[in-house]
Formats: sequence, C-alpha cells, structure tokens
Amino acid sequence: MLWWLAAQYIRLLRLTGRWRNEGENTANRLIAEGRPLILAFWHGRLLMMPYAWRHRERVHVLISSHRDGRLIAGAMACFGIHTVTGSTRRGGAGAVLKLNRILRDGGVVAITPDGPRGPRMRASPGIIQLARITGAAILPMTYAAAPRRRLASWDRFVLPFPFGRGLFLWGAPITVPADADDAAQETARRTLEEELIALTDRADAELGLPRTEPAALPAGAQS
Repeated sequence: MLWWLAAQYIRLLRLTGRWRNEGENTANRLIAEGRPLILAFWHGRLLMMPYAWRHRERVHVLISSHRDGRLIAGAMACFGIHTVTGSTRRGGAGAVLKLNRILRDGGVVAITPDGPRGPRMRASPGIIQLARITGAAILPMTYAAAPRRRLASWDRFVLPFPFGRGLFLWGAPITVPADADDAAQETARRTLEEELIALTDRADAELGLPRTEPAALPAGAQS
C-alpha cells in the first residue's frame, strides 16, 4: 500500500506544480542514434524521476533488495517503469548481466551511483564499469523543487510539496572506451560525480534553495 500512496503523491506533485525540463532532447537524440543509454542521478533526487523523461516505458531502474528498494519498485511500476533488483557493486554479477542484456536490446538503464546506502553524492565505480562493458553513454540528470523538505536521511532525500515549482536538468553524455584502464575509469567516475554535483547545485540555485553538501571524503581520498 505504501508504494501506491507514494505513486499518487508523485502524480499530485506533477499535476499541481509548475515544472520545467531542460536538456531532455539530449536523451532523445542518443536514442534516435541507436545508442545504449544509462541515466544517472543521485539517490536523494529519485522521487520525481518518473516525470523527467516522456519515454519512461523504456527505463529499467536498478534497485536494491532492501525494503526501500521494494517500495521504489512498486511505485515505479505505477508509471510503467521496469526495475532490476541487484547491485553494480560487490556480488552484483547477476544484475550486471541483466543490465547488459537490457542495454543491448535497446532498453534504457537508470542507476543511482551513490545508492543504495551511500556515501551521499559520491559515485561508485560500478556504473563506469557497466558503461565500459556495454558501450553505453552515461547521461547525468537531476531535479530540484521548491518548496520542499530535505529529509535527515543519509541521502538528504528531497520531498517536494504540492503547488510548487520544479526543474529537471540534464547534463552532457559521458562515454567510457572499451579499452579504458583503471586510471581512465577513475577519471570517468570523477567526471560523472563532479557533473552530477554541479547539476544539482545549479538546479537548487535556480530555485533559490540551499546547497546539498556531498558526504565528506575519507582522509586521503580524492574526488
């Protein structure tokens, strides 16, 4: 029942709000060119993503097997969005095989590169490895909404309020060559992380909202 209520709330937000979408044509162009495509957005910006792209029936969202993952799967199903249970991290070989097949069959994969448990707004390498294996372009995206509540969860989950304003933003595609070595993959991971942070900062700033800070890096780590 919770997943049904979540879906109805998402619909209410879309119907009562004034939403802008900037950059969606990039995704449409890549699909028209026959390119496999991975959509990437932070876990905290998940709620309104069913309305980010009109071709949501193409999308397969990677979710965790935890309770919140099952809730997400139920809500996404209300919008015709498919889900794949698993991880691109440890022990995720089965999920990677499924995602590989989806991409090669012309589907679109959506991944939260800081999910399912963080650290917040820090991209894990799994999405980069999937792009290298499949030849898919990674397309960063985000949204902001005002007024909103930013929850005290690890991901600072954004909960918009009805009758507000919203903005979807899409970034430039990121590609990872099939022969990319570890250093090149790390460069791509940092590029994705930096682009997603910058997009999210820009979306929040355009609506007059305070910045959401990424999780602090461990001592000695480089972003």
